Amino acid sequence: MRLQCEVEVVSRLLPTCGLRGRGRGTRALLSLGRPPGRARSGGVYLMVCTARDRAGARYKVQENIERFFTRFVEEGKATVRLREPAVDVCLSKANASNLKNFLSAVRLAHQGTDIGALPLSALVPAKTSEVEKPKTKMIITSRRDYPLTKNFPYSLEHLQASYCKLARIDMRVLCLKKLRKLDLSHNHIKQLPATIGDLICLQELILHDNHLESFSGALCNSTLQKSLQFLDLSQNKIKALPIQFCQLRELVNLKLDDNELIRLPFKIGQLDHLRFLSAARNKLPFLPSDFRKLCLENLDLFGNPFEQPNPLVPNIQLKIPLTLLECAARATVNYSLSETRGNGSSPLAHRSVIIRRQHWSERY
Repeated sequence: MRLQCEVEVVSRLLPTCGLRGRGRGTRALLSLGRPPGRARSGGVYLMVCTARDRAGARYKVQENIERFFTRFVEEGKATVRLREPAVDVCLSKANASNLKNFLSAVRLAHQGTDIGALPLSALVPAKTSEVEKPKTKMIITSRRDYPLTKNFPYSLEHLQASYCKLARIDMRVLCLKKLRKLDLSHNHIKQLPATIGDLICLQELILHDNHLESFSGALCNSTLQKSLQFLDLSQNKIKALPIQFCQLRELVNLKLDDNELIRLPFKIGQLDHLRFLSAARNKLPFLPSDFRKLCLENLDLFGNPFEQPNPLVPNIQLKIPLTLLECAARATVNYSLSETRGNGSSPLAHRSVIIRRQHWSERY
Protein backbone atom coordinates (compact mmCIF):
# COMPACT_ATOMS: atom_id res chain seq x y z
CA MET A 1 0.00 0.00 0.00
CA ARG A 2 1.23 3.48 -0.91
CA LEU A 3 0.27 7.03 0.04
CA GLN A 4 1.33 10.34 -1.49
CA CYS A 5 1.31 13.30 0.88
CA GLU A 6 3.60 15.72 2.67
CA VAL A 7 5.70 14.25 5.50
CA GLU A 8 7.88 15.63 8.27
CA VAL A 9 9.82 13.17 10.43
CA VAL A 10 10.44 14.89 13.77
CA SER A 11 12.78 13.47 16.42
CA ARG A 12 11.38 13.67 19.93
CA LEU A 13 14.94 14.16 21.20
CA LEU A 14 15.24 17.59 19.59
CA PRO A 15 13.72 19.55 22.53
CA THR A 16 16.28 18.04 24.93
CA CYS A 17 18.98 19.49 22.67
CA GLY A 18 17.30 22.87 22.51
CA LEU A 19 16.17 22.31 18.93
CA ARG A 20 12.85 21.93 17.17
CA GLY A 21 11.53 20.74 13.85
CA ARG A 22 11.03 22.93 10.78
CA GLY A 23 7.26 22.78 11.14
CA ARG A 24 6.58 22.03 7.49
CA GLY A 25 6.51 18.85 5.48
CA THR A 26 8.01 17.84 2.18
CA ARG A 27 6.44 15.90 -0.67
CA ALA A 28 6.87 12.18 -0.05
CA LEU A 29 5.72 8.69 -0.95
CA LEU A 30 4.90 6.35 1.92
CA SER A 31 4.98 2.59 1.36
CA LEU A 32 3.94 -0.24 3.66
CA GLY A 33 5.59 -3.57 2.87
CA ARG A 34 8.53 -5.92 3.22
CA PRO A 35 12.05 -5.27 1.91
CA PRO A 36 12.95 -7.23 -1.26
CA GLY A 37 14.46 -10.67 -0.62
CA ARG A 38 13.06 -11.00 2.88
CA ALA A 39 11.26 -14.21 3.85
CA ARG A 40 7.50 -14.26 4.12
CA SER A 41 7.87 -14.20 7.90
CA GLY A 42 9.96 -11.01 7.72
CA GLY A 43 8.75 -7.87 9.42
CA VAL A 44 6.63 -5.14 7.87
CA TYR A 45 8.23 -1.73 7.42
CA LEU A 46 7.04 1.80 6.77
CA MET A 47 9.22 3.47 4.13
CA VAL A 48 9.32 7.23 3.54
CA CYS A 49 10.75 8.40 0.18
CA THR A 50 11.38 12.06 -0.65
CA ALA A 51 12.99 13.94 -3.52
CA ARG A 52 16.23 14.17 -1.50
CA ASP A 53 16.12 10.53 -0.44
CA ARG A 54 14.41 8.51 -3.14
CA ALA A 55 15.82 5.24 -1.69
CA GLY A 56 13.77 5.98 1.41
CA ALA A 57 14.10 5.64 5.17
CA ARG A 58 12.58 2.47 6.70
CA TYR A 59 10.88 2.10 10.08
CA LYS A 60 9.77 -1.16 11.64
CA VAL A 61 6.04 -1.27 12.27
CA GLN A 62 5.14 -4.43 14.25
CA GLU A 63 4.86 -3.66 17.96
CA ASN A 64 6.79 -0.45 17.37
CA ILE A 65 4.01 2.14 17.26
CA GLU A 66 3.38 4.05 20.46
CA ARG A 67 0.36 6.06 19.35
CA PHE A 68 -1.75 7.28 16.41
CA PHE A 69 -2.91 10.91 16.32
CA THR A 70 -5.95 11.07 14.03
CA ARG A 71 -7.98 14.04 15.29
CA PHE A 72 -7.60 15.90 11.97
CA VAL A 73 -7.71 12.90 9.66
CA GLU A 74 -10.70 14.39 7.80
CA GLU A 75 -8.41 17.28 6.83
CA GLY A 76 -5.76 14.87 5.50
CA LYS A 77 -3.55 15.15 8.58
CA ALA A 78 -2.30 12.49 11.03
CA THR A 79 0.78 11.55 13.06
CA VAL A 80 2.31 8.12 13.72
CA ARG A 81 4.51 8.04 16.85
CA LEU A 82 7.20 5.33 16.80
CA ARG A 83 8.97 3.86 19.80
CA GLU A 84 12.29 3.11 18.08
CA PRO A 85 13.64 5.40 16.82
CA ALA A 86 11.87 8.05 18.91
CA VAL A 87 10.33 9.97 16.03
CA ASP A 88 6.93 11.29 15.00
CA VAL A 89 5.98 10.77 11.36
CA CYS A 90 3.72 13.77 10.66
CA LEU A 91 1.48 13.43 7.57
CA SER A 92 -0.39 16.30 5.88
CA LYS A 93 -2.08 17.26 2.61
CA ALA A 94 -3.20 13.68 2.01
CA ASN A 95 -6.43 12.47 0.50
CA ALA A 96 -8.60 11.84 3.56
CA SER A 97 -10.00 8.53 2.31
CA ASN A 98 -6.59 7.19 1.25
CA LEU A 99 -5.09 8.32 4.55
CA LYS A 100 -7.70 6.41 6.56
CA ASN A 101 -7.06 3.22 4.58
CA PHE A 102 -3.29 3.57 4.95
CA LEU A 103 -3.50 4.13 8.73
CA SER A 104 -5.78 1.09 9.08
CA ALA A 105 -3.20 -1.08 7.30
CA VAL A 106 -0.39 0.32 9.48
CA ARG A 107 -2.46 -0.40 12.60
CA LEU A 108 -3.05 -4.01 11.55
CA ALA A 109 0.66 -4.48 10.80
CA HIS A 110 1.50 -3.09 14.24
CA GLN A 111 -0.88 -5.59 15.87
CA GLY A 112 0.85 -8.48 14.10
CA THR A 113 -1.89 -9.37 11.63
CA ASP A 114 -1.04 -12.13 9.15
CA ILE A 115 1.05 -10.62 6.38
CA GLY A 116 -1.03 -12.39 3.77
CA ALA A 117 -4.07 -10.36 4.85
CA LEU A 118 -2.30 -6.99 4.51
CA PRO A 119 -2.24 -4.85 1.32
CA LEU A 120 1.55 -4.63 1.15
CA SER A 121 3.73 -3.03 -1.51
CA ALA A 122 7.29 -3.69 -2.61
CA LEU A 123 9.70 -1.37 -0.79
CA VAL A 124 11.54 0.00 -3.81
CA PRO A 125 12.94 3.50 -4.43
CA ALA A 126 10.35 6.02 -5.55
CA LYS A 127 10.24 7.51 -9.02
CA THR A 128 11.07 11.18 -9.40
CA SER A 129 7.51 11.97 -10.50
CA GLU A 130 6.14 10.34 -7.33
CA VAL A 131 8.01 12.60 -4.92
CA GLU A 132 8.17 15.85 -6.86
CA LYS A 133 5.92 18.68 -5.75
CA PRO A 134 2.88 18.78 -8.06
CA LYS A 135 3.36 21.30 -10.84
CA THR A 136 0.74 24.05 -10.66
CA LYS A 137 1.97 26.49 -13.32
CA MET A 138 3.07 26.05 -16.94
CA ILE A 139 3.89 28.83 -19.41
CA ILE A 140 4.39 28.05 -23.12
CA THR A 141 5.23 30.92 -25.48
CA SER A 142 6.22 29.15 -28.71
CA ARG A 143 4.92 26.32 -30.84
CA ARG A 144 8.10 24.28 -30.52
CA ASP A 145 7.65 24.11 -26.73
CA TYR A 146 4.04 22.95 -26.95
CA PRO A 147 3.73 19.31 -25.69
CA LEU A 148 2.41 17.09 -28.48
CA THR A 149 3.13 13.61 -27.12
CA LYS A 150 3.12 14.34 -23.40
CA ASN A 151 0.07 15.11 -21.27
CA PHE A 152 -0.30 18.23 -19.19
CA PRO A 153 0.16 17.66 -15.43
CA TYR A 154 -3.27 17.17 -13.88
CA SER A 155 -2.23 19.38 -10.96
CA LEU A 156 -1.99 22.53 -13.13
CA GLU A 157 -3.79 25.62 -11.83
CA HIS A 158 -2.32 28.14 -14.30
CA LEU A 159 -1.72 27.35 -17.96
CA GLN A 160 -0.52 29.80 -20.58
CA ALA A 161 -0.12 28.68 -24.20
CA SER A 162 0.49 31.82 -26.28
CA TYR A 163 1.97 32.26 -29.78
CA CYS A 164 1.48 28.55 -30.49
CA LYS A 165 -0.69 29.02 -33.62
CA LEU A 166 -3.49 26.94 -32.09
CA ALA A 167 -6.55 26.74 -34.35
CA ARG A 168 -8.69 25.20 -31.59
CA ILE A 169 -8.49 24.44 -27.91
CA ASP A 170 -6.63 21.24 -27.07
CA MET A 171 -9.04 18.69 -25.56
CA ARG A 172 -6.32 17.66 -23.09
CA VAL A 173 -6.61 21.11 -21.52
CA LEU A 174 -10.27 20.45 -20.76
CA CYS A 175 -9.24 17.58 -18.43
CA LEU A 176 -7.39 19.92 -16.06
CA LYS A 177 -10.05 20.13 -13.38
CA LYS A 178 -7.91 22.23 -11.01
CA LEU A 179 -7.27 24.93 -13.59
CA ARG A 180 -7.93 28.45 -12.29
CA LYS A 181 -6.30 30.54 -15.02
CA LEU A 182 -6.25 29.69 -18.73
CA ASP A 183 -4.37 32.02 -21.08
CA LEU A 184 -4.67 31.16 -24.79
CA SER A 185 -3.89 34.62 -26.12
CA HIS A 186 -2.19 35.28 -29.49
CA ASN A 187 -3.42 32.16 -31.28
CA HIS A 188 -5.79 31.40 -34.20
CA ILE A 189 -8.76 30.01 -32.26
CA LYS A 190 -12.09 30.51 -34.07
CA GLN A 191 -14.53 28.72 -31.80
CA LEU A 192 -14.85 27.80 -28.13
CA PRO A 193 -16.05 24.30 -27.18
CA ALA A 194 -18.90 24.14 -24.69
CA THR A 195 -16.82 21.75 -22.57
CA ILE A 196 -14.77 24.69 -21.26
CA GLY A 197 -17.68 24.99 -18.86
CA ASP A 198 -16.53 21.72 -17.26
CA LEU A 199 -13.51 23.52 -15.77
CA ILE A 200 -15.29 24.07 -12.47
CA CYS A 201 -12.46 26.09 -10.86
CA LEU A 202 -11.76 28.43 -13.79
CA GLN A 203 -11.59 32.05 -12.63
CA GLU A 204 -9.63 33.71 -15.45
CA LEU A 205 -10.05 33.09 -19.18
CA ILE A 206 -7.81 35.07 -21.54
CA LEU A 207 -8.48 34.79 -25.28
CA HIS A 208 -6.89 38.05 -26.42
CA ASP A 209 -5.85 38.25 -30.09
CA ASN A 210 -7.61 35.25 -31.63
CA HIS A 211 -10.14 34.79 -34.45
CA LEU A 212 -13.31 34.38 -32.39
CA GLU A 213 -16.54 35.49 -34.04
CA SER A 214 -18.91 34.61 -31.19
CA PHE A 215 -19.12 33.60 -27.56
CA SER A 216 -21.26 30.52 -26.98
CA GLY A 217 -24.44 30.85 -24.94
CA ALA A 218 -23.81 27.33 -23.63
CA LEU A 219 -20.73 28.61 -21.81
CA CYS A 220 -22.88 31.19 -20.06
CA ASN A 221 -25.16 28.42 -18.77
CA SER A 222 -22.26 26.28 -17.49
CA THR A 223 -20.46 26.22 -14.13
CA LEU A 224 -18.62 29.37 -15.27
CA GLN A 225 -21.59 31.24 -13.82
CA LYS A 226 -20.18 30.59 -10.35
CA SER A 227 -16.43 30.75 -11.00
CA LEU A 228 -15.44 33.09 -13.87
CA GLN A 229 -14.25 36.50 -12.64
CA PHE A 230 -11.94 37.73 -15.42
CA LEU A 231 -12.70 37.43 -19.13
CA ASP A 232 -10.55 38.89 -21.91
CA LEU A 233 -12.08 38.68 -25.40
CA SER A 234 -10.24 41.69 -26.79
CA GLN A 235 -8.87 41.83 -30.34
CA ASN A 236 -11.22 39.29 -31.91
CA LYS A 237 -14.06 39.52 -34.46
CA ILE A 238 -17.08 39.34 -32.15
CA LYS A 239 -20.14 41.32 -33.33
CA ALA A 240 -22.52 40.58 -30.47
CA LEU A 241 -22.70 38.74 -27.18
CA PRO A 242 -25.54 36.29 -26.45
CA ILE A 243 -28.46 37.17 -24.17
CA GLN A 244 -27.24 34.50 -21.72
CA PHE A 245 -23.95 36.38 -21.27
CA CYS A 246 -25.41 38.33 -18.35
CA GLN A 247 -25.68 35.09 -16.38
CA LEU A 248 -21.92 35.25 -15.75
CA ARG A 249 -22.69 37.24 -12.62
CA GLU A 250 -19.35 36.69 -10.89
CA LEU A 251 -17.51 38.70 -13.56
CA VAL A 252 -15.40 41.49 -12.09
CA ASN A 253 -13.23 42.41 -15.08
CA LEU A 254 -14.42 42.25 -18.72
CA LYS A 255 -12.31 43.24 -21.74
CA LEU A 256 -14.00 43.58 -25.14
CA ASP A 257 -11.65 46.04 -26.89
CA ASP A 258 -10.94 45.89 -30.64
CA ASN A 259 -13.89 43.76 -31.72
CA GLU A 260 -16.80 44.50 -34.05
CA LEU A 261 -19.49 44.88 -31.40
CA ILE A 262 -22.61 46.70 -32.55
CA ARG A 263 -24.37 46.36 -29.19
CA LEU A 264 -23.94 45.25 -25.61
CA PRO A 265 -26.36 42.81 -23.92
CA PHE A 266 -29.50 44.73 -22.97
CA LYS A 267 -29.51 43.15 -19.49
CA ILE A 268 -25.89 44.03 -18.76
CA GLY A 269 -27.01 45.65 -15.51
CA GLN A 270 -27.37 42.14 -14.05
CA LEU A 271 -23.57 41.90 -13.82
CA ASP A 272 -23.64 43.40 -10.35
CA HIS A 273 -20.05 42.34 -9.51
CA LEU A 274 -18.59 44.01 -12.62
CA ARG A 275 -16.11 46.76 -11.72
CA PHE A 276 -13.84 47.06 -14.77
CA LEU A 277 -15.21 47.23 -18.31
CA SER A 278 -13.36 48.15 -21.50
CA ALA A 279 -15.01 48.04 -24.93
CA ALA A 280 -12.88 50.55 -26.83
CA ARG A 281 -12.65 50.64 -30.62
CA ASN A 282 -15.87 48.82 -31.43
CA LYS A 283 -18.98 49.89 -33.39
CA LEU A 284 -21.32 50.75 -30.54
CA PRO A 285 -23.90 53.41 -31.54
CA PHE A 286 -25.48 53.54 -28.08
CA LEU A 287 -25.53 51.92 -24.65
CA PRO A 288 -28.45 49.88 -23.30
CA SER A 289 -30.61 51.60 -20.68
CA ASP A 290 -29.71 48.85 -18.20
CA PHE A 291 -26.12 50.15 -18.31
CA ARG A 292 -26.89 52.72 -15.61
CA LYS A 293 -27.29 49.91 -13.03
CA LEU A 294 -23.59 48.98 -13.20
CA CYS A 295 -21.28 50.01 -10.34
CA LEU A 296 -18.08 50.47 -12.33
CA GLU A 297 -14.72 51.70 -11.06
CA ASN A 298 -13.12 51.90 -14.49
CA LEU A 299 -14.79 52.30 -17.91
CA ASP A 300 -13.19 52.65 -21.35
CA LEU A 301 -15.44 53.24 -24.39
CA PHE A 302 -12.99 55.20 -26.51
CA GLY A 303 -13.32 55.00 -30.28
CA ASN A 304 -17.01 54.04 -30.62
CA PRO A 305 -19.32 55.91 -33.08
CA PHE A 306 -21.95 56.92 -30.54
CA GLU A 307 -24.95 58.71 -32.05
CA GLN A 308 -25.10 61.17 -29.16
CA PRO A 309 -21.99 63.18 -28.23
CA ASN A 310 -22.29 62.33 -24.54
CA PRO A 311 -24.23 59.07 -24.28
CA LEU A 312 -23.52 58.63 -20.58
CA VAL A 313 -24.37 62.17 -19.44
CA PRO A 314 -28.07 62.34 -18.48
CA ASN A 315 -30.02 65.46 -19.38
CA ILE A 316 -30.87 66.57 -15.87
CA GLN A 317 -31.39 70.20 -14.78
CA LEU A 318 -30.93 70.73 -11.10
CA LYS A 319 -33.15 73.39 -9.44
CA ILE A 320 -31.95 74.82 -6.13
CA PRO A 321 -34.84 75.96 -3.92
CA LEU A 322 -34.95 79.63 -2.82
CA THR A 323 -34.40 80.61 0.78
CA LEU A 324 -37.42 81.54 2.90
CA LEU A 325 -36.24 85.18 3.14
CA GLU A 326 -35.97 85.53 -0.65
CA CYS A 327 -39.38 83.91 -1.17
CA ALA A 328 -40.95 86.42 1.29
CA ALA A 329 -39.22 89.40 -0.34
CA ARG A 330 -40.32 88.35 -3.83
CA ALA A 331 -43.88 87.84 -2.71
CA THR A 332 -43.95 91.29 -1.04
CA VAL A 333 -42.55 93.03 -4.13
CA ASN A 334 -44.98 91.27 -6.46
CA TYR A 335 -47.90 92.16 -4.21
CA SER A 336 -46.85 95.82 -3.98
CA LEU A 337 -46.43 96.05 -7.77
CA SER A 338 -49.85 94.63 -8.37
CA GLU A 339 -51.38 97.09 -5.86
CA THR A 340 -49.59 100.02 -7.40
CA ARG A 341 -50.62 99.13 -10.93
CA GLY A 342 -54.19 98.68 -9.78
CA ASN A 343 -54.24 102.26 -8.41
CA GLY A 344 -52.91 103.67 -11.67
CA SER A 345 -49.68 104.99 -10.15
CA SER A 346 -46.85 106.26 -12.34
CA PRO A 347 -43.70 104.25 -13.27
CA LEU A 348 -41.76 106.43 -10.86
CA ALA A 349 -43.99 105.23 -8.05
CA HIS A 350 -43.39 101.71 -9.14
CA ARG A 351 -39.67 102.29 -8.93
CA SER A 352 -39.86 103.81 -5.46
CA VAL A 353 -41.89 100.84 -4.25
CA ILE A 354 -39.32 98.42 -5.63
CA ILE A 355 -36.48 100.32 -3.96
CA ARG A 356 -38.33 100.32 -0.62
CA ARG A 357 -38.97 96.56 -0.88
CA GLN A 358 -35.35 95.84 -1.76
CA HIS A 359 -34.23 97.92 1.20
CA TRP A 360 -36.56 95.91 3.42
CA SER A 361 -35.24 92.55 2.12
CA GLU A 362 -31.64 93.68 2.73
CA ARG A 363 -32.48 94.59 6.33
CA TYR A 364 -34.25 91.32 7.07
